[in-house]
Formats: sequence, C-alpha cells, structure tokens
Amino acid sequence: MHTPSEAQTSPSTAPAPSTALLTDHYELTMLQSALRSGAASRHCTFEVFTRRLPEGRRYGVVAGTGRLLEAIGRFRFDEPVLRRLREQAVVDDATLEHLAAWRFSGDVDGYAEGELFFPGSPVLSVTSTFADAVILETLILSVLNHDSAVASAAARMVTAAGERPLLEMGSRRTHEEAAVASARAAYLAGFAGSSNLEAGRRWGVPTSGTSAHAFTLLHDTEAEAFAAQVAALGTGTTLLVDTYDIRQGITTAVEVAGTGLGAVRIDSGDLPVLARQTREQLDRLGATSTRIVLSGDLDEHALAALAAAPVDSYGVGTSVVLGSGAPTVGMVYKLVEVDGRPVAKRSESKTTHGGRKVAVRRHRSTGTATEEVVSAAGPPPAEPGDRALQVPLVRGGTPVEGLPSLAESREHVRRVLVTLPWEGLALSRGEPAIPTQQLPPR
Repeated sequence: MHTPSEAQTSPSTAPAPSTALLTDHYELTMLQSALRSGAASRHCTFEVFTRRLPEGRRYGVVAGTGRLLEAIGRFRFDEPVLRRLREQAVVDDATLEHLAAWRFSGDVDGYAEGELFFPGSPVLSVTSTFADAVILETLILSVLNHDSAVASAAARMVTAAGERPLLEMGSRRTHEEAAVASARAAYLAGFAGSSNLEAGRRWGVPTSGTSAHAFTLLHDTEAEAFAAQVAALGTGTTLLVDTYDIRQGITTAVEVAGTGLGAVRIDSGDLPVLARQTREQLDRLGATSTRIVLSGDLDEHALAALAAAPVDSYGVGTSVVLGSGAPTVGMVYKLVEVDGRPVAKRSESKTTHGGRKVAVRRHRSTGTATEEVVSAAGPPPAEPGDRALQVPLVRGGTPVEGLPSLAESREHVRRVLVTLPWEGLALSRGEPAIPTQQLPPR
C-alpha cells in the first residue's frame, strides 16, 4: 500500500472523514431486516466479478484496491453519521446501536492491484457475517468499477503508445475526486504521470505541466508569452505552439528559446500530418533535439494511428478519465456462500455461480497465458505454469502488512500484459484475450 505523506500523518491534521455514507440506503435497511430476523450473524462470502467485459475490450485491469482498503478503514458510524441516519429515519434505534459499535472484522481476498481480469474472475471476496459484509457493497463497487475502468483504458493506451510516455491530463473533464482517482489508476496502468497535484500529494504520482493557450493570449504577442515562460521555467520547457499559426509558432519558439528548446506541444489539428511537418521544420531550424508533444482528444485508436509519426510523448485527457467509452467495467457484488453452503442467483439472464471461488491462470512453458480456471470446488488440479491469482488483503478487519506499493503494482501491470497472447492486446473487437473455465462446486 502507499505510504501516507507527512501532511496526512501530522498530529495537527484533522481526522479523515468517515466513508460510511458513501453507500446506498438499501444496504442499511437490509441490515436492519437481517438483525431483526436473526440472520445478520450468518457467515457469508460475497464476491466481486464481471459477467462480461465492456464492448471491444479483451481484458481488464484491477485498480483501486489501495484506495478501497483505505476507505474501508474509514468506514465508521461516528456521531455525525449516526445523527444523520437518526434524523432521516433511515433505520431503527436497534440498528443505530449496532452501527455505533460496528467495525469490519472479516477477511478480504482478491486479485492483486494491477492484475488482469476476465469475465467471471473473482476479483474480490469478502468473508464475514452478513451484517459485516453487506454494507460494504456500494463502496467496494464504486471504487473498483471506476478505477478499473480507467486503468483498463489506460493500459490499452500505453500499449498503443509503445515506448512513448503518456501524461494524464483529464482533471477538468470529471468530478474533482474522480480526477484524483483517475490519475492514480492511469499511473498504475503505465502512464508516466499526471497534471493533477492532489494525486501527487496523496499517492506520489509524478506531476508536470507548463502552460495553456490562455497564457499565450494574455500577452500582446506570442513571442512575449514564450519569452516569459522561458524566463520562468528555462529553455527545457515545453512551448504550446498552436494558439495561432502553428508553423509561425514553431519558428517563434526556436527564435525565443534557441535550438536547445525542450519541446513543442500541439493540441489540435491533423496530428499525424502536423507531427511530420513539425519535425521537418524543427530540424531545418537546427532544433534537432527539441521533442514533439501531442495532445487533444487522444484515445488508444488515435495513439495507434500515430505510431509511425515522429512524436516523443502524449498528453491524454477526457478519454482516459472516462474509461475511453467504458466508464465502468460492470463489476457486481454477489452473495455466493452462506454458512459454508453455495448459494446462487438463477435468473434467466443473470446467473451467478455459487460457492467461494479459487482462481489460477495457466501458462505455456513460454510464459504465454492460455486460460483462467475458476473453481468453486477448492483449488483446481495443479498444472505446470499455474499462477494463483488471489492474495490476502484483510485479515480480521486489519489490512495485511506488506501489500504492494503503487510502484510495485504498476510494475505488475507491465509484467502481466506481456503474458497475453499477441491478439489479446489488439484494439479491435474480439473475444477475451484468454477464456475462463468455471469449475462448479462439488
């Protein structure tokens, strides 16, 4: 897990707010009913999984685990929360009394943050009493669905960009808190950094940025704007050259900063054509080491189309923070076991496989993944190349020590993506990169 910053651990810092109301009303009314019936203490396992991947996707990336464990730790029904529930008559007095003493005391297991998932993958399991586990549903799904959607889209973009770095810069296109979570998820998936400073403070995500068109428009001439930026940030800065005429902007940028100018950025237009023209112009001007940065409505498909263009790095905004058209991965939280007995929903269109699952991923001797085996009958028969997917995250209500850092999870994404068959990394529509085999309960 991440290491809190000094600001987060200082004695003068106000306590972190409770997350207990980041939930749906019916979670607490279910609890009230279960307390009254006596079923609240039954031993249960809930599992998080997705029945299908978003349209056009061949894999997903688990993200948000670190954020989730922190949020569960703050899931407390303190006096302001209880007062709100009492005033709004959400639950009765007996339930309020239960909630006042509530602390999660169960176990959580799941795929490591940064792991790949497929339809039916048991991404997370929560084992405790019904009273403990049911009220965490909304929090768990809101975190994992959002962060995994962003990370899944970001991983596709990283693949499309090849070795070229990507900067996440979509804070202005989403909710302010979603912006922080999106920056973290994109970095996890392989982005080089973010423009979001709060993501840097909370999670150690590298941040960077220079200027927008408003800075150029503020000055009477483009040359004055460039000179002011170079004076403040040095010749290694990146100058935005498409406020007016791009060709003239490039010429002015080199005249002001010299041939040692760090980079130019283009934020609009026919980017493949402009990248080639920009490289040719910079070389003619002697700025052969000046890099080219492209931004402006980029997604994985646009990045793939730029593969042959002379580009050095990219800035990606709206597309990544909105999951590139898939802002959720469709994860659900389902009860699969009660007092050791498998239970399952059996509706015509939404069948659930009962029983607590164990998952392994199988690989050829070359390291290429071949299938995911999900068993409700205990560990499946071992085969060479099997890799167990679930790890302990919480035991007895306490996060397990030594969980991977964000940097380690980021490296895990890189490693597991390499194991997919090459067609599993394609951006075109198709089947999941590897199939999932479901083994039923005994």
